[in-house]
Amino acid sequence: MSAILPPSERVWYKHPIDRVEGTWIAIALTWCLVMFFMMIGWHIWGKQNLSTETYRTTAEQYTAKVQAMVDKYTVRTETEQKIPVVAAPPGSDIFLVARLWSFWPILELENGKTYRLHLSSMDYNHGFSLQPANINIQIVPGYEHVVTITPNQSGPYSVVCNEFCGIGHHTMVSRLYVK
Repeated sequence: MSAILPPSERVWYKHPIDRVEGTWIAIALTWCLVMFFMMIGWHIWGKQNLSTETYRTTAEQYTAKVQAMVDKYTVRTETEQKIPVVAAPPGSDIFLVARLWSFWPILELENGKTYRLHLSSMDYNHGFSLQPANINIQIVPGYEHVVTITPNQSGPYSVVCNEFCGIGHHTMVSRLYVK
C-alpha cells in the first residue's frame, strides 16, 4: 500500500484492532481517567485551586462599592498618585479595581484573619497575581470575582497583572500589606 493511494477498503473501523494498538488505547484511556480524578482530588484535598464566586456587575455598581469601602476604611495614602491604603476589619468584604494600568486601592490586611476579596476590571481583561502567595485570577470586565483569603505571612505582597493588557502592562503593579 502507498501513502499516496487511498486504502483499498474504505471501512477502516470494521477491521480488527491489533493487540499492541488495543494495549495503547487502554493505557491512554486509563491515564485520562487517572488525570481526571486527580484534578478533582487536587481541588478538594490539595487546596491548590481557589474556589471563587462570580457575579455580573457594571462598572458603576462596582465603583460605588469600592468607593464606599475607601471612604470608610482609608488609613493613609501612598505614592505620588496619592493611592489610598485601606485597612478594613477582619471578616469584611474588601474590593480591588483593575484598570489601565493600575490596581486601586492598596489593601492592608491582618495576618491570620479571613477576608472576602472582590475583584473587577473597569476596561479590559486583567490578571491578578499575588506574590509570593501564588494566587492567580483572571479579572474580566462586567464580572465581580470573589475569593475568600486568609493571609498566613506578614509583610508586603506584590500584586501584578499577569494578563497582557496593552502598552503599559509592565507598569501594572501594586502592593498589599499584611500586618
